[in-house]
Amino acid sequence: MPSDVFDDPTDTCEKILAATYRSLNEHGYADLTMQTIGDELEQSPSLVYHHYENKDALVLACLEYLLEQFESEFGNDAVDDPKGRLEEILEWWFATDVDDEWHGFLTTILELRARAVHDSEYREHFTRSDRIFKESLATVLRAGINSGAFLECDPDAVAETLQTVFIGTVLRRSSTDDDEWLANIHTELINYLDSAVRTREDAR
Repeated sequence: MPSDVFDDPTDTCEKILAATYRSLNEHGYADLTMQTIGDELEQSPSLVYHHYENKDALVLACLEYLLEQFESEFGNDAVDDPKGRLEEILEWWFATDVDDEWHGFLTTILELRARAVHDSEYREHFTRSDRIFKESLATVLRAGINSGAFLECDPDAVAETLQTVFIGTVLRRSSTDDDEWLANIHTELINYLDSAVRTREDAR
């Protein structure tokens, strides 16, 4: 979970980013202010302003920090069990027994992604983050191909397909009260992967 990144902030900037993350999940972007971040930090907003010009600069810094931590953990990570990693990713995205923090995080990401429609800085961030997340999926697929666990395929195309479904999943589950469809989409993605990626021995 992204919150793990902020479990042990080491300096003032990281503490501010952790407070921003928690405030975003609690209040959403629209009601986020430097004051709410200061309250979460238990400090005066002037401390926040000392490090960041405005809330957008702070939110973007928080997003970049999360992305950097993801890259650090998974960017050069050797994939010893590609099949298990892929299944773990699917389970994470399509879980139904999620807590409020998990749901709040995904809803917040959707709200911020919507800002990219008219804000070039957010668009630049999500363009880069999509590329990084897609490449992390493609890395898992390439590892599976190289080990013989997966069939020969175009890992970039499969990764793009998975990522697009994941983003659509965030949109739908964040904007409706119905989650019964999650299991069906999960099953269909597994069927797609069984036919397009997995070897016969790995197929379900």
